[in-house]
Amino acid sequence: MPNYLLENQTTERLHFRKILTSDFDAWLPFYLDPKSTQFWDGLPSDPVKACTDQFERIFERYEEGSGGMNALILKETGQLVGICGLLVQTVDEIEELEIGYSVLPKFWQQGFAIEAAQKCRTFAFDNNFAPSLISIIHVDNIPSQKVAKKNGMHLDKTTNYKDNPVHIFRVNQG
Repeated sequence: MPNYLLENQTTERLHFRKILTSDFDAWLPFYLDPKSTQFWDGLPSDPVKACTDQFERIFERYEEGSGGMNALILKETGQLVGICGLLVQTVDEIEELEIGYSVLPKFWQQGFAIEAAQKCRTFAFDNNFAPSLISIIHVDNIPSQKVAKKNGMHLDKTTNYKDNPVHIFRVNQG
């Protein structure tokens, strides 16, 4: 299985690296802001539990080789601004490669999600990982849908994923 992690990749402002257990406290504010998860049903209501569950899944993916989130480190300051990566997902019984992204609330609306998502798209296609890539986005999450569109994606279909109504945005290679 290919290594989908973007370790040591960079963009103009960001450095990609594996997420470390020591990133937990820096990422916890994502779950402390209710707006971060307002669109997704089924997450633990306790922010520490939600963050713990996400970190456990990230490290499981690393071990399985099923892709994973990368820490997005601001080159200028060394701060964690978000997470982004290529994830093997099964949607409607079809295995796909997803570009997933989340940014800490204090860094919203500064272009970090699109910068990271575009790097993931380029990296995946340059390495011929898949003929197309998706992003799974809740139907009400307009900001995330805007990122997908700026990443060259189009609305492919609407379905249900993990008991949430979602749009599947897609971009084809080439």
